[in-house]
Amino acid sequence: MTVEVSQAFGFKVVCPGPDFAMLAKTVLSLGLWLQFAAGQNTPARGPQPSISNSEGDLLFLLDSSGSVSYYEFSRVKEFMWDLVQPFSFGPKDVQTSIIHISTTPTMEFPFDRYLSSGTLQQAIRDTQQLMGDTNTGKALSYAKEKFFSDEAGARPDVPKVLVWVTDGFSTDDISEPMQLLKDMGVTVFIVSTGRGNYLELSAAASQPPEKHLHFVDVDDLPIITKELRDAILDVIQANRLHAVDITSSSFRLMWPKLLSEETGYYTLEYAPIDDLARKRTKQVSGAHTSLMLSNLAPETTYEVALIPESNVHYFPPQTTRVTTLAEEISPAQVLISESGPHSFHVSWAPTLDSVIGYQILYGPLPGNSVKLLEVDGKHNSTVVENLAPNTTYLVTVTAIYKSGKEKSLSAKACTQEEGSRVRHLRFEDMGPNTLKASWDSADGKVLGYRVRCRRQTGPSSVISVSPQIHSVLLTDLASGTTNKVCVKPMYKNQPGKGLCRMVHMQPGELGCRAESWGTSAKGKCPEGH
Repeated sequence: MTVEVSQAFGFKVVCPGPDFAMLAKTVLSLGLWLQFAAGQNTPARGPQPSISNSEGDLLFLLDSSGSVSYYEFSRVKEFMWDLVQPFSFGPKDVQTSIIHISTTPTMEFPFDRYLSSGTLQQAIRDTQQLMGDTNTGKALSYAKEKFFSDEAGARPDVPKVLVWVTDGFSTDDISEPMQLLKDMGVTVFIVSTGRGNYLELSAAASQPPEKHLHFVDVDDLPIITKELRDAILDVIQANRLHAVDITSSSFRLMWPKLLSEETGYYTLEYAPIDDLARKRTKQVSGAHTSLMLSNLAPETTYEVALIPESNVHYFPPQTTRVTTLAEEISPAQVLISESGPHSFHVSWAPTLDSVIGYQILYGPLPGNSVKLLEVDGKHNSTVVENLAPNTTYLVTVTAIYKSGKEKSLSAKACTQEEGSRVRHLRFEDMGPNTLKASWDSADGKVLGYRVRCRRQTGPSSVISVSPQIHSVLLTDLASGTTNKVCVKPMYKNQPGKGLCRMVHMQPGELGCRAESWGTSAKGKCPEGH
C-alpha cells in the first residue's frame, strides 16, 4: 500500500493509493460485518499509555444521518474510542458524551454516566445510527444547552471540547450556533471524512485551522488520532501543571492558583527522564502561577513535579512531562539585497537567544583575499562596503553560539557596474495608442536592455533588445490611461538599475504626458505630438 500525505491551505489531506483503496474497503467491510454479527460493534484496539492530569468535558458531535453509510458510521465509532481510550475518566478527570446529528438532535448519554474505560467503550459500541436529515445547526444549538447543563452531567469551570465528525454536508446553517459555542469558551475540532467546504469548516473550527481542522478519508482516521488527541490535551490540561513557550533550551511552566503569598510556597522539581539523578529544585512564593525554566538540553524529555507547600490545606503534587525542541539553526538563510557598485546589504535569519554574535567573511571570486565583519548576536543584517564594481563576492555568515558551537552559511553577491543606470528615458507619440520609448546608453559592458510596460488596462509586456538598440515601440496604450514604463540595463552578473517613468495617454489629439518615477521632475512628450 502506498500512502501519500500532502498539506495544503493549512489543513491535512490523506490520500491512500487508488488501487488499494477499493480492496481495503471491501475487506474491512466484510470484517466489520462479521464482527457485528458476533455482537462486537467496534473492534478493540491494543492498550494505550494512560493519560492523567487532565480535566474537561469532551463532547462528540456524531453525524448519525442518512448521508453516512453504515460502514462509515462504524469506522467513526472505532475512531472515537481510539481517541479517548488513554484518558482517565471520572468527576475529577475527563467526562465524555455523544450528541447525534439527525432530524432531531439526541444525546446518547450524559457526561457523568460512564466514568470508567470499560463502561464507556461498551457505550460507544452500543451507539446506533439514527438516520434522518443532517440538521447540524440544530445539533449545535442543542449541544450549547447540554455543555453547560447540570442535568447533562456537565461541570462548571472545566475546559469544554467539541469534536465534530462530519461527512461535510449539512442541511441547515451552522455558522451562528457554532460561533455562540466558541464565544462561550468551547474549543471546536472538526474532522471531515467527505468533501466539505474548506472555507466554511475552517471558519467553524477554532483557530488556527491547521490545528483544529482535519480532512481525512474514513479509512485513514487512525492516521490523525494521536495528533488530534495531543491537541485536545493542550486544552484540557490547561487547568493543570503544563508547559508553554517551549524552545530548544527552555519552557514556561504554568499552573492554577492554589496558594497565596501568605498561605505557602511551591517547590518545583525537574530532571531528564533518562537521568533522574540530575534533579534540580526551585522554590517560588505562593503568589506565583508560572516559572520559566532555562538552560535545558535540546530534544530532551523532562519529568516535572509541582509540590504546593500549604500551611492551610493539603494539595496533591502535580506532574507533567515536557520535551524540548530540536536546537534551532542560525543562519538558515542568507539574503543579499540593495546591491550597488561598491556595497551590498547582507541579512540572515533566524536570530536566536543562544547566539552571541555573527562573523561575516567576504572576498572576491576568484581570489584568496578575505575580510571580516563582526555583528552582535541581537542583529541580523549589515552593510558590506568599499567593494569593487561588477565583481562577484562569496559571503559567509557564521553564527557563534554560547555553547561554543559555530554554524556557517554562504551566498554569492554581485556588485553593479559603475554608472549602470539608464539615463534620459523619453517618449514620442507615434500614432493612436502607440509610443516610442528612447533612452541613452548605460555605462559598462551592457549585454542588452529590458523594457517593461505595465499598462493600466490590458496585459503587461517585457521586451528585450540588444545593447546597440536604444528605443522600442509600445503599442495598445489605451487613451486616457496611465502606464508605467521601465528600462533596465542587463550585465553579465546581474541587472543594472532601472529607470521608470509614468506615461499618461491624453485623450483625443493631445498626445501624451510623462513624469519620472519617484522624482518630482516632470516632462512632456516632444512638442508637436
